[in-house]
Amino acid sequence: MTQVVIFQELNCDNGKKIAVATLNSPRSLNALSAEMIDLLYPQLQKWQSQADIVAVLLQGEGEKAFCAGGDIVHMYNEMKTHQGEFSPGIEEYFTKEYQLDYLIHSYSKPFIVWGNGIVMGGGLGMMVGGSHRVVTENSRIAMPEISIGLYPDVGGSYFLNRMPDNCGLFLGLTGASINASDAKYCGLADYFVENNHKETLVDQLKLIDWQMSNEINHELLSKLLMNFEQDSISCAPQTKLIAHKNLIEQITSANNLNDIVADILSAQCEDKWFTRAQKSLKHGSALSASLAYQQLQQGASLSLADCFRMELNLSVKSGQFGEFVEGVRALLIDKDNSPKWRFDSISAVNKKVIDWFFESKWSQEQHPLVALGKK
Repeated sequence: MTQVVIFQELNCDNGKKIAVATLNSPRSLNALSAEMIDLLYPQLQKWQSQADIVAVLLQGEGEKAFCAGGDIVHMYNEMKTHQGEFSPGIEEYFTKEYQLDYLIHSYSKPFIVWGNGIVMGGGLGMMVGGSHRVVTENSRIAMPEISIGLYPDVGGSYFLNRMPDNCGLFLGLTGASINASDAKYCGLADYFVENNHKETLVDQLKLIDWQMSNEINHELLSKLLMNFEQDSISCAPQTKLIAHKNLIEQITSANNLNDIVADILSAQCEDKWFTRAQKSLKHGSALSASLAYQQLQQGASLSLADCFRMELNLSVKSGQFGEFVEGVRALLIDKDNSPKWRFDSISAVNKKVIDWFFESKWSQEQHPLVALGKK
């Protein structure tokens, strides 16, 4: 059996080591499986406490994707087994995934994520937590959950709220795909480096005179990546988000979701990127859009740990309600691309259903992520 995550420790010139974790399932576009999470979490913890490890590099095998998202097929099978009921398997998967994401966000040592190719859903959940997030000319980044009846989880309640110009709300509702320059603009990435520089970058990581101080090591790594960015920046793609900044602000300024969705769908713009975003919103789940809007409202004042606690509840209930399983069926299982959504419009979404999603399944003390963020 091929190991689904490959771990390496690269020797540096001064006796220190760079730790490398490679998601190794290129046929599935490195979809984040439960097995991957079970391997990554303890290894990252070990490296964090290992004195000779100065930095971690997380990457995906192959040129197509860093990670295209969570293991949706596994979740589909879990949901089918527990049709309309609570699924322990769904709870376990999302609990472990969010613990991994939080570990990356709070990692003490420099944590590089090489976000080449497709970075979506669960892949973005890992990338966004890195201290040094690198994107390339091939990066294609999205939170496309509206198309599968889910909502933008993996910390979306936190990071979408911190984007400029209402970009987070627009991306969460439409699932629009963005490029490397967009990712830098809205705070999902830090450096643009051409993909063909990767091998040279790794070689130069080994030459750094790493110190015992994490703070100094963060600065040394930042300086190196800045140099690589200067050599690459002429190849960076044009940002769609800045190009459509005024339009996005205008069509997301209403104070209710009904009007916002109507304004997005009726906006006149001939750019194919924008019309694709409109199309995914139009054909996506009205329930998903309603959950995304509400999660951003509630997440605005929450800590990262509290956002993950809120999302775990939403994810477990998504596994129970039926919209998520139908969305996966239509897109990935039967591939008929004709999901039978529960509600045919935003106005048809029952407020009691939304309230149910946001009522916590657990008491505060019994929450599976109760210890998150607490030392």
